[in-house]
Amino acid sequence: MPIDAEKAVAAEPRSTRISWGHKDVQLYHLGIGAGADPDRADPATDPGELRYTLESRLQVLPSFATVAGAGVVGGLSSPGIDIDLAAVLHGGQSVRVHRPIPVTGSAVQTSKVAAVYDKGKAAVLVLRTEAADDEGPLWTNDAQIFVRGEGGFGGERGPSERVAHPEVAPDRVVERPIRPDQALLYRLSGDWNPLHADPEFARLAGFDRPILHGLCTYGMTLKAVTDTVLGGDVTRIRSYRTRFAGVVFPGETLRIQMWTGENQVRVEVGAVERDGAPVLGDTFVEHS
Repeated sequence: MPIDAEKAVAAEPRSTRISWGHKDVQLYHLGIGAGADPDRADPATDPGELRYTLESRLQVLPSFATVAGAGVVGGLSSPGIDIDLAAVLHGGQSVRVHRPIPVTGSAVQTSKVAAVYDKGKAAVLVLRTEAADDEGPLWTNDAQIFVRGEGGFGGERGPSERVAHPEVAPDRVVERPIRPDQALLYRLSGDWNPLHADPEFARLAGFDRPILHGLCTYGMTLKAVTDTVLGGDVTRIRSYRTRFAGVVFPGETLRIQMWTGENQVRVEVGAVERDGAPVLGDTFVEHS
């Protein structure tokens, strides 16, 4: 079996020093649609957008942590893992920030395979990365990666992330268009999986054309919640988790539904052009 679960989990964590600057942050924000908010009359110069795009006013959306360092694809080279990228789908993602991410910084990022679960027809890898700088912990990322065809090895099935759909109407609904070139721009932040750019590779993976990165949808959704519910203040965000419920194609429109509670926003995301086909489910933003 290409995945040796015992070897993968037992492997020593790998540490690397990472660094980033304002251009990395700006590129990431542009990749998730900053400067193009359809709710703003002039989004390129609106003060609410400049906090994502102008270096003198810049703040860092916590989902930036998902592209800092090696990213998800880098974690797939861990000991005990030898898989075909065409069989890989991103199943879920969580980010917890321990304090606001600085615009310019460096940190030691430690990566490991935290768990390998057996879902029958697929294996699920939980890839954990933790980053800390001289002042202490910055963030903890958990990526759940589905590897089709690698289940059935007799391992633990793992926890279920499913929660019941809200029975009441959402408190807020916004729509965010995805540019036709969104995946090409987003991948410049470090996720080079050809599934999101190469039509031939996408067909090998079972899609008729390249799909958008799940983490791009993830970032677009967090920005929408931040701007709509949190007054654009990224420092209020404590954690953010989602389950990737379906694919998105560049050129589509995201419908983002929000249910607000005490220190938490529940979110569901669907694709407008496909009758609201689910994109993100079981999604929660915890905030102060």
